[in-house]
Amino acid sequence: MIQKEIIYFGKKYILYCDANCKKAWGISNRPKNQLSNDEDDYEYLSDDELGKAPVDPGTYEGEFGKPCLKSERLNKWCARECERSDMVEIDKIDSIKLIDFSKRIKNINEVGK
Repeated sequence: MIQKEIIYFGKKYILYCDANCKKAWGISNRPKNQLSNDEDDYEYLSDDELGKAPVDPGTYEGEFGKPCLKSERLNKWCARECERSDMVEIDKIDSIKLIDFSKRIKNINEVGK
């Protein structure tokens, strides 16, 4: 896991991720399986079901895209688009918990906990 202290909407946070950029599709582009007619009822496929993610998945936050180099990691794309990262307020660092993409993740019940 890697982490970085950031300022997000005027508050201090710790942005962290599993540093597995080769499997980062971005929350908007991660392949998923639709479970019902409800457009919000789906599950993200597990890492084992997917190959490497695109180097450029086509999503940007400002001028920042998915990092290509280790020195670019934990940029604005990571904070707002990467499904493998999360952030906690700096005084709540004990509550860090990354999503485990070794299994399928249901959108409605599991993402955003």
